[in-house]
Amino acid sequence: MAVKIRLKRMGKIRAPFYRVVVMDSRTKRDGRAIEEIGKYHPTEEPSLIEIDMERAHYWLAQGAQPTEAVAALIKVVDGGTLKTKEPKPAKKDLYEAAIAAAGKADDGGSAPRKKAEKKADAPKADEAKADESDAAKAEA
Repeated sequence: MAVKIRLKRMGKIRAPFYRVVVMDSRTKRDGRAIEEIGKYHPTEEPSLIEIDMERAHYWLAQGAQPTEAVAALIKVVDGGTLKTKEPKPAKKDLYEAAIAAAGKADDGGSAPRKKAEKKADAPKADEAKADESDAAKAEA
């Protein structure tokens, strides 16, 4: 049986990702694999390449032939020229940074409601109206 290490295409129409698989050369491109040994996401920046090199070397020693694309991926992973993406910061950290940038202290609670502010402002508005009416009566 001729065994190949090749890519198995998955994903959507314009958003492909691949699995690096070991399979019989006569099977369909996306057919049943003997073993999955890695992943390849070319659309990410930088591309995600994860290959279990121990299993890849085992299959190469058994006589499996890699395709050109897989040979290039193995060369990148073996050569150490693989770029890794920086991990995304946690959403909580981003939120706290945004609060700090806005100049507000995080009390740990929710912001006061507008209804409470209006009720607090209402007596002041009544006093202002009363002062205006007293001033108008004094003028008259």
